[in-house]
Amino acid sequence: MPIVAPSVLASDFGNLAKEIKMLNQSEAEWIHLDVMDGVFVPNISYGMPVIKTIDGLTDKILDTHLMIVQPERYIKEFKEVGADILTVHYEACTHLHRTVQAIKDEGMKAGVALNPHTPIELLEDIIRDIDLLLIMSVNPGFGGQKFIRNTYEKLVRASELIDRKNADVLIEVDGGVGPGNAEQLAQLGADVLVAGSSVFSAHNPLAVISELKNS
Repeated sequence: MPIVAPSVLASDFGNLAKEIKMLNQSEAEWIHLDVMDGVFVPNISYGMPVIKTIDGLTDKILDTHLMIVQPERYIKEFKEVGADILTVHYEACTHLHRTVQAIKDEGMKAGVALNPHTPIELLEDIIRDIDLLLIMSVNPGFGGQKFIRNTYEKLVRASELIDRKNADVLIEVDGGVGPGNAEQLAQLGADVLVAGSSVFSAHNPLAVISELKNS
């Protein structure tokens, strides 16, 4: 069964404590945190104070996705506010190997995210150094976008690369994920499903999370 990581970006920030309490009662193992800087992506989301608040409200894994330029500047700070997994974008890192090692040196799991246009094959030389491969199934920066179908083929290629390199890496899919495609994503190799709108816009979020978990 896949790991479910609801994305707080789609939650009601006016009732954040209530939303996290709901996630604490759910079958979700991780909480996905999208940090946007208005430079790497058009939008600005939230930063360290919000993550620190969430860390104080939950014992779940904080899966922190940095959609920012020069993420290496803030690695230590994200560790201090509670990030357990820190994912940076391939497209934002000139010295990706150095950044990955710095994340690990702080005691966090290291992830690398790929935009929809970025080929899986570019991770050939670093796949064994990372813990998580995040495949963006929408263009980063906005919630509620339509799932890009080429993601299915990309998942297959990611699984093949991981197997060929004998790497210990989880594959995460982020964007447009919901009950309608979760089962197919899991069958093709997705280990972690990030779901925002499909969870927080649902009449019964707990039921949706359970459905995703049992995909």
